[in-house]
Formats: sequence, structure tokens, C-alpha cells
Amino acid sequence: MARTNGGRKLKIALSTGGGDAPGLNAVIRAAAKTAWCLGWEVWGIQEGFEGLIDPRRKLVRIDPVDIRGILTQGGTILGTANRGNPFKYVMETARGRREVDLSGRVVRNFKRLKFDALIAIGGEGTLGLSLQLSKMGIPIIGVPKTIDNDLMGTDITFGFDTAVSIATDAIDRLHSTAQSHRRCMVVELMGRYAGWIALNAGVSGGADVILLPEIPFDIESVCDKVRDRDRRKKLFSIVVASEGAKPKGGTRVLKEGATANHVERLGGIAEWLGREIQERTGKETRSLVLGHLQRGGVPTTFDRLLATRMGAAAIRFVQQGKFGHMVALRTPRIVAVPLSQAIKRLKTVPPDHDTIMSARAMGISFGDGHC
Repeated sequence: MARTNGGRKLKIALSTGGGDAPGLNAVIRAAAKTAWCLGWEVWGIQEGFEGLIDPRRKLVRIDPVDIRGILTQGGTILGTANRGNPFKYVMETARGRREVDLSGRVVRNFKRLKFDALIAIGGEGTLGLSLQLSKMGIPIIGVPKTIDNDLMGTDITFGFDTAVSIATDAIDRLHSTAQSHRRCMVVELMGRYAGWIALNAGVSGGADVILLPEIPFDIESVCDKVRDRDRRKKLFSIVVASEGAKPKGGTRVLKEGATANHVERLGGIAEWLGREIQERTGKETRSLVLGHLQRGGVPTTFDRLLATRMGAAAIRFVQQGKFGHMVALRTPRIVAVPLSQAIKRLKTVPPDHDTIMSARAMGISFGDGHC
């Protein structure tokens, strides 16, 4: 029997915030179809919380025709944004750009529109804002989304498997050109401060060196690995670097310009490594940044299924009144985890992780001088 609010069928809102990830549309589809089976209304808030700041332009009703064929589509039909923090919203004023707190407006708009629940699909930033808005009275269920797989409380996030698959395919392709030209190839992968993508794609793609944010590297150790392969007549090398990797005693490489929205814009480690490796070893070296290719395209079977399970579970948790919680995979079950626990800290790669130990045992270098 459909849960109602004072005899009225529930009115549910969905939003997607932060960077896009394969599987977002699968969550929207599953949540909408599950809600319709209960006789509920489903609305979409466009571009994250921006849609509740200005709902006149960015609020759409979702009907069955709107989700037709979206299961296999990357991106999100609702649009997304990694700006629009309602607590620190940047506005143009007579005195220039300044930050204002519009969280009260978001709450008022949510109530004025008579929504009964908000399903907020996003990563650490979106879920952190969701926790704050939950404390202000908005009934929120979070759904974890990030290709970085760095959210606590869930075994894995949807989007991660697709990103790793894309990165592994790219590394596979680099092998043939590296071997043909007897070069060292350096590929930079996303992940920010967590090395999950680089670790999994690097091992799966047969990389010779994998550099992670969790293990500061010594550039000479990296070069020693390249030299050692040349001495053993293996005349090419593949170096995989997470964008957040940094040398011992050094800092992370940032893109040119100031930080955006108070968030470091990581990028450039591959170019820096390529230059250093070539200068120190004399080995012809090329660098490649895979970038946003990791976010796009058709989600893998795993990500479609996980996203579908999470979208349907979000509606179940609305029925059960588990607001202020995040949908999470605790293998093999989907469970509700408090938002406060889910964002307590980033889930980074433990240096003694089994995959790292296996990689070291096979001779893969992590740039720290240890096997």
C-alpha cells in the first residue's frame, strides 16, 4: 500500500549534483518507476541544488516518456553542477561577487512546492550539503555517486566500475604504441585524493609503475624501474598516475589558475612525470591525460545494476521514513547508513590493501622503493 501524507499521495523530488558519473540515469529511472508503482508523483530538480534556489526555471515533472531508453545512457537527464552550494552561493552584487547563504530559501521552496522527500544523488560534496539541509528540516535520502569510489559507508559507488573499465582499455591500447616505439608512456587518471581508479586500472592493465595519493613517491625510484626494464630488454614502460599523486616531501600538481569553488583543481602530474623521466633516464617519454573520458559513455552492467538497486532502495527508505540516511551497498545487501557516517572521512586506499600487496609481489612499483 502506498504511503501517503494526510491522505495525499507523496510527491518526490530527485536531484543529481557534483560531477557526472555513468549510472545516474539508471538511478533516476529505478526511483521513478518504483515511485510510480506506489502511485506517487516524481519531479526532477535540475542542476543539483540550483534547482531549489530557482525552481521556476529548473523544476520539471518526470513522466514515463522522460525515462524511456535512459538506462544505458551516461550523464544525467536532470543536468548536474559542482557549484551552487546554497550555504555559500556566489552572487553578483553592486559590490562585486560575494557569497550569500541561501539555504533558508532552499528549505522554503521545498516546503512551498509541497515535496515530501528529496532523493539527492551525489558525492561527498552533495551528501555533505544534504546532511546540513536534513538538519534544517528537509526529508532527504542520499544516493552515493562518484567514479572515485571514495565515500565511506558503502562498499562501492556506481560509476567506479565504468571508469576503471575505460581506464583499463586505454592502458591496454597504450601498450602497443609504447612497445612499438620503445617509449615510456605516462597516463594520468582521475580519483582526486583516493587512488582506487589508478590502482584497479593499473593492475588490470599491466602497468609497470602505479602512483597513488596514499603512497608518496620518489621520482628516482620511478626512474629506476624504467631503467631496470631497459636493462632486462623490456624496452618500454607504462606508468599510471592518479591525479592526486605527489612526490615525497613535495606537493600535488595543480592546474593553472586559482582554485575553483574552494576546491583544488588537480591535474598535470603526467606531464611533470614525463618530463622528469625523460630528463633523468634519457628514455623517450610521452604523457596522456585521460580526463573526462572516464566519466562518459555507457555504464557497465555492474554499474547499471548497482544504480538500479540503489534507486529502488531510495524509494523503499522513503516509505520507511529513513531520512537523513544514505543508500549503501554492504555486500550483498543494500542498507541505509546515516549521512553523518557516510561523509565522516574519505575512503582512501590502505597501503596494505590486498591489491597493492599482490601488485608488489608481481614486481609492480609504487615509486616508494619497496617491492
